[in-house]
Amino acid sequence: MARSNGGIIGKVNKTSFGKSVTTVVTGSGCVTAQSGTRVIQATLVAGGASGGSNQGEGDAGGGGGAGGLTTFPSVNACGSISVIIGGGGALANYTCRKQGNPGNTSSVGTACVTGGGGGGAPGSPAPTTKIGLPGGSGGGSTVSGAVGTGICGQGNNGGVGLGPAGDGGGGGGAGAVGGNGTSYPGGTAGVGGAGTDVSPLYPGVSLPNSGVYAGGGGGASYDRNPGANCAGAGGSGGGGAGGKGAQVGTAGGTNTGGGGGGAGGKTPGGGGRNSGAGGPGIAIIKELNQANGVWSMQSQFQAIKQGTWPDGTVCAALDVDYLVVGAGGRGRGGGGGAGGYRTSFPGGTKATIRTAQGPYTITIGAGNGNDTVAFDGKPFSITSTGGGSGMSFGCTSGEPGGSGGGGTGQAPTAAGRPGGTGNDPPVSPPQGNPGGAGQTPYNSAGGGGACAAGTSAPSCTVAGNGGAGKTNCITGSPVRYADGGGGTNQNDSIQPGAGGLAGGPSGGRGAYASQSGGSPGAANTGGGAGGGWCSAGGTGGPGIVVVRVPGPTAPPALAVGPGCNTLTTHPGGDKIAKFTVTGTLTVS
Repeated sequence: MARSNGGIIGKVNKTSFGKSVTTVVTGSGCVTAQSGTRVIQATLVAGGASGGSNQGEGDAGGGGGAGGLTTFPSVNACGSISVIIGGGGALANYTCRKQGNPGNTSSVGTACVTGGGGGGAPGSPAPTTKIGLPGGSGGGSTVSGAVGTGICGQGNNGGVGLGPAGDGGGGGGAGAVGGNGTSYPGGTAGVGGAGTDVSPLYPGVSLPNSGVYAGGGGGASYDRNPGANCAGAGGSGGGGAGGKGAQVGTAGGTNTGGGGGGAGGKTPGGGGRNSGAGGPGIAIIKELNQANGVWSMQSQFQAIKQGTWPDGTVCAALDVDYLVVGAGGRGRGGGGGAGGYRTSFPGGTKATIRTAQGPYTITIGAGNGNDTVAFDGKPFSITSTGGGSGMSFGCTSGEPGGSGGGGTGQAPTAAGRPGGTGNDPPVSPPQGNPGGAGQTPYNSAGGGGACAAGTSAPSCTVAGNGGAGKTNCITGSPVRYADGGGGTNQNDSIQPGAGGLAGGPSGGRGAYASQSGGSPGAANTGGGAGGGWCSAGGTGGPGIVVVRVPGPTAPPALAVGPGCNTLTTHPGGDKIAKFTVTGTLTVS
């Protein structure tokens, strides 16, 4: 022991240089930890259970229990961390299931929590179906059935339903037991148990549902009870409300682990009702900075060499605006489609990146051939697809892309060919539009733009225009981006299409038959190129990435590379990083 730990006797300590990076996980998969991370803090929420159904009885269903919730303060983890997010229990369909379906387990490595217990349901055999089921938090019962029990440290018991012709109990929540129902007439169903607010454990991090999870589902009420609000409300933290009378239960909130509401009770013979489904769970992982215990100098030295000794660095969240425009498509017969256009400026949802976690990689497509542009913000990442090339004469269609390439005509009498699809692959909001369709015999259409589809050739004597792009002021001045390229035509006397519906400056103009080729898209705008006769079109405009950091939150050290990319300060104080070639953004 003395030889391995410099003479200090005691338990083996573990360092971790995780920089307090926090990752929210809403679906099963793997989280890649930073190289220095050895220990994580993990908050786990399992899937909530569904409430009890009703097959036509007067009594009402109990609320589903919330998924178990526990924060594990210290879990050994490094490299690729396996995460399983438990799904919510499926709604209890009255035709085949009475009690609610349980939620599913969530886990990070060896740490795990249990899904919620299903709500009880009226009907026979009464002792079997009326009880709430156990789980992370227990399900509420109906008409004096036994409540579902919760697991200590994960949740609470469900509430009791009371009869005759009574109301269901609420499902248990992570922070409180489910409420009890009261009997008819004038009764009120039990509310779902309250969830737990974990946001104080993750200061400065924006958490879904404001960090409140694992609320129990509300119990349901009998239809003859007076009052509009006698059904039980769901517990804070995603619990679904119970139904009243002919109403079905409400589902638990997405990625909250909330229990589903019970199905309403109606006069016998009034038909069955389904319960509300449980909500899927969630995981929150914080990579820790820690070196607990007593350390020898030798042990400290080894940890520093391995990059696992904490130096106090914390990765702070930083909200930035962005503009990402893919490279424009090549013009052939049809005009090239504009590169995909994606932005948060002005007024959109900003990207969250982190200080001391770079450098961030910026990839700029050079133009032609569906070149993409990407901003890898760790964990934020956004990609705009390059524009589709215009269709060559004799091919089947324009190519797909951020915006699609324009189609062409087919001599002498064959139908014109369609343009390529836009917003490919699909994102929301859409990154572009389709190219226009060609016209027989040889009249080509324009490529799609960020704002509009390419114009189809309107007749056998007129070529189509490119779709309009968009103007953006993220750099501090208005710049036009992502216009589609114009189509071309075989006849010198026929005016070729112009880039953009209004002659947009970023797109290329289509060529006359005797010209050498269509005009190129403007540099670093993502404009599509103009089409040319015999497919001799222009080249698409290269793409661009702009990152705008608000002045009040800008870190002291912000740098771009290589030197042809620029970093400027807006008169209002914002820092504007502009990338015209592939490079890096360093934030510290």
